[in-house]
Amino acid sequence: MFSFAMFVWRLFDFYAILIFVWCILSWLPIPREGIVSDIAGAIDTLVSPYVNLFRRLIPPFGGLDFSPIVAIVVLQLIERLILGILV
Repeated sequence: MFSFAMFVWRLFDFYAILIFVWCILSWLPIPREGIVSDIAGAIDTLVSPYVNLFRRLIPPFGGLDFSPIVAIVVLQLIERLILGILV
Protein backbone atom coordinates (compact mmCIF):
# COMPACT_ATOMS: atom_id res chain seq x y z
CA MET A 1 0.00 0.00 0.00
CA PHE A 2 2.88 2.33 0.77
CA SER A 3 4.30 2.05 -2.76
CA PHE A 4 0.89 2.94 -4.23
CA ALA A 5 0.69 6.00 -1.97
CA MET A 6 4.20 7.00 -3.12
CA PHE A 7 3.09 6.64 -6.74
CA VAL A 8 0.04 8.85 -6.14
CA TRP A 9 2.21 11.42 -4.35
CA ARG A 10 4.69 11.50 -7.26
CA LEU A 11 1.86 11.77 -9.77
CA PHE A 12 0.39 14.83 -8.05
CA ASP A 13 3.82 16.44 -7.77
CA PHE A 14 4.51 15.79 -11.45
CA TYR A 15 1.22 17.45 -12.41
CA ALA A 16 2.05 20.48 -10.25
CA ILE A 17 5.42 20.73 -12.03
CA LEU A 18 3.61 20.53 -15.37
CA ILE A 19 1.43 23.49 -14.34
CA PHE A 20 4.54 25.46 -13.38
CA VAL A 21 6.28 24.63 -16.69
CA TRP A 22 3.10 25.56 -18.56
CA CYS A 23 3.19 28.99 -16.89
CA ILE A 24 6.85 29.51 -17.80
CA LEU A 25 6.24 28.44 -21.40
CA SER A 26 3.40 30.94 -21.69
CA TRP A 27 5.92 33.75 -21.20
CA LEU A 28 8.33 32.54 -23.88
CA PRO A 29 8.00 33.05 -27.62
CA ILE A 30 7.69 29.55 -29.06
CA PRO A 31 8.07 28.91 -32.80
CA ARG A 32 5.17 27.17 -34.51
CA GLU A 33 7.27 24.23 -35.69
CA GLY A 34 9.73 22.04 -33.89
CA ILE A 35 10.01 19.84 -30.86
CA VAL A 36 9.56 22.69 -28.39
CA SER A 37 6.17 23.56 -29.85
CA ASP A 38 5.17 19.89 -29.75
CA ILE A 39 6.13 19.64 -26.08
CA ALA A 40 4.37 22.92 -25.29
CA GLY A 41 1.26 21.68 -27.08
CA ALA A 42 1.27 18.40 -25.14
CA ILE A 43 1.67 20.22 -21.83
CA ASP A 44 -1.10 22.63 -22.80
CA THR A 45 -3.39 19.71 -23.63
CA LEU A 46 -2.76 18.18 -20.20
CA VAL A 47 -2.90 21.34 -18.08
CA SER A 48 -5.38 23.71 -19.73
CA PRO A 49 -8.61 21.85 -18.87
CA TYR A 50 -7.75 21.82 -15.16
CA VAL A 51 -6.54 25.42 -14.97
CA ASN A 52 -9.50 26.66 -17.03
CA LEU A 53 -11.81 25.46 -14.24
CA PHE A 54 -10.26 28.08 -11.97
CA ARG A 55 -9.88 30.67 -14.71
CA ARG A 56 -13.68 30.79 -15.00
CA LEU A 57 -13.97 31.52 -11.28
CA ILE A 58 -11.03 33.92 -10.90
CA PRO A 59 -10.75 36.59 -13.59
CA PRO A 60 -7.33 38.12 -14.36
CA PHE A 61 -6.53 40.98 -12.00
CA GLY A 62 -4.42 43.80 -13.39
CA GLY A 63 -3.25 41.65 -16.28
CA LEU A 64 -2.11 38.85 -13.97
CA ASP A 65 -3.70 35.43 -14.02
CA PHE A 66 -3.76 33.83 -10.57
CA SER A 67 -5.67 30.73 -11.65
CA PRO A 68 -2.52 28.52 -11.96
CA ILE A 69 -1.59 29.37 -8.36
CA VAL A 70 -5.07 28.49 -7.14
CA ALA A 71 -4.99 25.32 -9.26
CA ILE A 72 -1.74 24.19 -7.63
CA VAL A 73 -3.05 24.95 -4.12
CA VAL A 74 -6.26 22.98 -4.76
CA LEU A 75 -4.21 20.15 -6.28
CA GLN A 76 -2.10 20.00 -3.11
CA LEU A 77 -5.23 19.96 -0.92
CA ILE A 78 -6.66 17.07 -2.96
CA GLU A 79 -3.30 15.31 -2.74
CA ARG A 80 -3.27 15.59 1.07
CA LEU A 81 -6.85 14.34 1.26
CA ILE A 82 -6.17 11.30 -0.92
CA LEU A 83 -2.88 10.47 0.78
CA GLY A 84 -4.57 10.79 4.16
CA ILE A 85 -7.10 8.20 3.06
CA LEU A 86 -4.48 5.85 1.60
CA VAL A 87 -2.00 5.96 4.45
